[in-house]
Parts: sequence; C-alpha cells; structure tokens
Amino acid sequence: MKKLLSLSFQGLAAILPLSLTLYFIYWFMSGAEALLFPYVPQEYYFPGMGLLTACILILLAGLLVNVFFVSWIVATANRQVEKIPLIKSVYGAIRDTLTVFKISDKENTKAVVSVEIKPDMHLIGFITADQVATELFKDDDKIGVYIPLSYQIGGYTLYVKREQISKLDIGVEEAMRIALTGGVKAKQN
Repeated sequence: MKKLLSLSFQGLAAILPLSLTLYFIYWFMSGAEALLFPYVPQEYYFPGMGLLTACILILLAGLLVNVFFVSWIVATANRQVEKIPLIKSVYGAIRDTLTVFKISDKENTKAVVSVEIKPDMHLIGFITADQVATELFKDDDKIGVYIPLSYQIGGYTLYVKREQISKLDIGVEEAMRIALTGGVKAKQN
C-alpha cells in the first residue's frame, strides 16, 4: 500500500507542474481571445488574434506612457486614485509590488543577497531602493532588503546594516524560486 501511495505521489509530482502551467497558458490565451472575439467580424478573425492584440496593446501602452502629456495624465490619475480610502491600499500594494520586481540596470535594485540574522543564520532577499532606509534611519548605514515568504504571496522588508548582507551569485529568478519554495528543488531527469 505504501508503494502504491509513493508511486501516486511521484506521478502527481511529475504531472501537476506541467499540467498547471499548460492550463494557465490556455486560460490566459482563451481569455484574451474571448475579450476580442465579439468585436471583430468573423471574416477578419483568426485564432491567436486576441493574444496578439493584447501584446500589441501592452507595447503601445508602454510607448505612450513615455510621452510627456500621457505620462502627466497617468500621474494625475494615479494621484486621484490614491485619495480614495480603500482603493488606495489595494492600488498602492499592486503598484509597489510591480515597482519592487521591475528589473533596473541603472540602480542597485534586484541584487540577490544573503542577510545574516545571527551568526550562521541567513535569509535570501532582494535589495530594494536605498532611499527609504536613508530617510528612516538617518544615522545608520542601513539598506532595505525584501524577504519573500515561502509558499505565500508576500514577505517582509527588513532594514539591516550593510555589513549584514552579502551578494549571492545567483539569478533573481532562481533566488525567488528558492525563497518561495523553502529551498525545495525538484529533481531534474
């Protein structure tokens, strides 16, 4: 009985990640298609048009926000949304999350680091912007480090002394996977 249970879990571990990934891709693509399908005449529609349109719209939005007038409108809209009591919390959290995970070559953000909590105890984290730490802790040389929680969406931002951190020589994606899964790594065949 234990052998059957073990084989079942091995089968589930082999099938579940791939099938969930494929289902997510299918869900995203079918959702993009369903949004566009009612608005395009049947003779002009082709499979994949919704996904292609979504990608083009996202690219155009990225181009437009770099135009001064459009960026001013977006900034004004952002300020107005931030005045609405409950919505500003949700909006701010989403905006801040996207800002934290935006890869930037110009700043010292997104560096993967090890934070020494006490001797021989370390957490994996990501350096965030230094400005907040400088404003909050004027006399201390502290830096903001985001520590993601394992198996959850969320984490902590710790402000630690610079000498407590050391850069790790791994990529952001690999570090995030290690942090979010608690260090559990699937065996590669």
